[in-house]
Amino acid sequence: MWQFLLVDLRCHGDSALIKKREPHTVTSAALDVLQLVRRLRITPRVLVGHSFGGKVVLSMVEQAAKPLARPVRVWVLDATPGRVRPGADGEDHPGELISFLQRMPKQVSSRQKVVSAIVQEGFSVDVAQWVVTSLKPMRNSKSGISLGFSWVFDLNGISEMYKSYETANLWGIVENVPRGVHMNFLKAERSLHRWALEDLQRIHAAEELASDQGGGVKMHVLEDAGHWVHADNPDGLFKILSKSFKGAVAGKEVLGGLRP
Repeated sequence: MWQFLLVDLRCHGDSALIKKREPHTVTSAALDVLQLVRRLRITPRVLVGHSFGGKVVLSMVEQAAKPLARPVRVWVLDATPGRVRPGADGEDHPGELISFLQRMPKQVSSRQKVVSAIVQEGFSVDVAQWVVTSLKPMRNSKSGISLGFSWVFDLNGISEMYKSYETANLWGIVENVPRGVHMNFLKAERSLHRWALEDLQRIHAAEELASDQGGGVKMHVLEDAGHWVHADNPDGLFKILSKSFKGAVAGKEVLGGLRP
């Protein structure tokens, strides 16, 4: 009964082949998706975004209050509406990882060498193995001989996007939720991000305010999961998300987020 639209945001995957106008920000990525759903003439009933994508779906609501159907459910997976706080010592820091990848050759001979280099730099094996899923094999068009691997994303653009992700402030739309919009925040129990007490208090305050104004804000916690919620606890994530689809009429979901 449902259709799902899984997008490669600008500078990621196949979208990296499309030259997009700068700046590469949360706002511009959200506008890309809004323009896509308009061109496809679909009306999303559920918006799901993980990490950077969480801020993208919030920005979609902020930029397009009228075009979005009512009711619409928004899921922000392990991302806060405001400033992104760095992890503690010994945890993976995305900004530093992006800078390291920018210093690596654009073409590499093997995935394992990249994994080893990332781990040697101090990042976890799990993150290193996730990063190399964004390497695609290259072959000579005539002989078919392997030429190694190259990245499927635009690292310079992604660096700019991550800086925007760190600083983008979308508390305004959370604390003034349009009527008919239901926002759900999911915090991973072992998140790499710093969920400050201030963030949790503001979301809980927004819960009370939204209910008085005909909207909705709700906080969820996914147990036994780190930041990569879909890999760490997929069953638990599905159980929480499925509440948006039970008893619903046929609709369409836009799923946004950083993906290889």
